[in-house]
Amino acid sequence: MNSILITGGAGFIGSNFIKLLLKSTQYKVVNYDMLTYSGNLENLKGLYDYPNYHFELGDICDEKKVSEVIEQYEIDTIINFAAESHVDRSIIDAEPFLHTNILGVANLLNLTNKYNLEKFLQISTDEVYGSAPFDETFTEESNLNPNSPYSASKASADLLVRAYQQTFNTPALITRTTNNFGPYQYPEKFIPLIIVNAFEDKKIPVYGDGLNIRDWIYVEDNCRALLSVLEKGKIGEIYNISAKNEMTNLEIVKMILNLIGKSENLIEFVKDRPGHDKRYSISSNKIRENLLWQPQFAFEDALKNTFVWYRTHISWLNNIIKRSNFSEFYSTQYKTI
Repeated sequence: MNSILITGGAGFIGSNFIKLLLKSTQYKVVNYDMLTYSGNLENLKGLYDYPNYHFELGDICDEKKVSEVIEQYEIDTIINFAAESHVDRSIIDAEPFLHTNILGVANLLNLTNKYNLEKFLQISTDEVYGSAPFDETFTEESNLNPNSPYSASKASADLLVRAYQQTFNTPALITRTTNNFGPYQYPEKFIPLIIVNAFEDKKIPVYGDGLNIRDWIYVEDNCRALLSVLEKGKIGEIYNISAKNEMTNLEIVKMILNLIGKSENLIEFVKDRPGHDKRYSISSNKIRENLLWQPQFAFEDALKNTFVWYRTHISWLNNIIKRSNFSEFYSTQYKTI
């Protein structure tokens, strides 16, 4: 494994992962991204100083373009971060999710086989399992039961990966991670949205009663887990990644308001969204025991790091809002996760 194609590398998790690769390995890294609304080259400033880093603009559904990149850079591994990923957007319009998250993955799998690549790593989500009962934690063997167009598209991709591995011996692996947070996350997501609104004393919309439970992981911990799977994971396996930080949405909002020193009067309960999963919970025992991965960041410390990052990167935030349809999107009925 020498030359890695990172699809969706200008997004939140992808850009953080590329930085980890360049700082800690000698792999040649090719970042392939379509630069849609959440893809941002500002996330990758300074990386062009690395001679082993290259950027290519393109759609993962474009067979010709991806083939050219594989041939030009002698790619032997693909890691697919490219995805439409916001549940609310999938409720409003599912078509982009079907295009990228399913057809795009099929194209990458076909090219993995065509060029006899060494490895294909699909980055998935805990949302494919659906809502977890309060007395259950999902494992890699649990059934898929998605409840939104977004999670259904990701589950479909996972099933394609499994089918290709079984049918064609495609050298594929899957990771399913809980909710990420940290630097460079697009501000429509829950934690940065709370921080941004609190900065400006704007109302913080919370769906329903705010008691929906999510499990949170700092993006740096997730990226180290992904690197462990890339280098040590077994072909054909699925690895859940979790830091065991289950909290209600309301708890997170109050924690951030307290951290920033803002009043809880900013909290505004809004109409719940359709198909809203009540709880996500996955076991990460497999990756901890088999690959010896452990999260390094305590949740409170990681949250403080994230708050400080957004506070000191106001220009990045303003550029994001200015160049996207962020404001227009948040005039719709769907407000937050």
